[in-house]
Amino acid sequence: MENFSWRLRLAGAAVHLYTASGSVLGLLIVLAAIEGHVETALWLVLATLFIDGTDGMLARRARVKQTIPWFDGARMDDIVDYLTYVFAPVVLLWTTDRLPGGAIGWVLAALPLLASCYQFCRVDAKTDDHYFLGFPSYWNVVAFYAIVLDVGTTGVGIALAVLTVLVFVPVKYVYPSRTRLLRSLNLALAATWLVSYAVLLVQYPDPHPVVVVLSLAYLAYYFGVSTWLTVAGSRRRAGSAEAVQRG
Repeated sequence: MENFSWRLRLAGAAVHLYTASGSVLGLLIVLAAIEGHVETALWLVLATLFIDGTDGMLARRARVKQTIPWFDGARMDDIVDYLTYVFAPVVLLWTTDRLPGGAIGWVLAALPLLASCYQFCRVDAKTDDHYFLGFPSYWNVVAFYAIVLDVGTTGVGIALAVLTVLVFVPVKYVYPSRTRLLRSLNLALAATWLVSYAVLLVQYPDPHPVVVVLSLAYLAYYFGVSTWLTVAGSRRRAGSAEAVQRG
């Protein structure tokens, strides 16, 4: 058994604590939403995005699976992600009146919660080649644009319904920090999008159209390249299967 220095073990524990801090931020998002501090809530959402985008890299560098093998960091990451990517954003949509009133609003609020419960429990939600299978529960992004772009309840309702369906459609979505194909480009664009998030929030409630277009362009790229990679991968597999049959 390999021996690890106490510094490396301590670094691994610190990374796990870093990931776990997202759960506290999730609580703060909910409290800010309930108290009507919308901008504060959205800044906290940005903080959770940054943590989630960097903790995996830090965990691999600190070799947490080897130094603390009895602790399941992946499970903790899923718990934190559900709180910050799903539950807290739905609360934020509710408290900012972005959902219709009455039973329809309750149903629409329930859709992301239930669909993401299903997705987070799928063993293949993250594929072996480092993609997300099905829409990867970016409900925090939905809430951000709904508020910053002042989207009405009808538009938000349609978005929630459509994206809920996409959770179950087996499109392979890019995992920016891990998908090998176009990794450098994906990381650069994802970082640029985070900057655009901050700029739009600074400009809120009057975002500049150019920043809006640039920000939304990344979403178009993300969905477009994910769909293209899925179709291309299906064609390659079909071609390989046909070649095997011929052989």
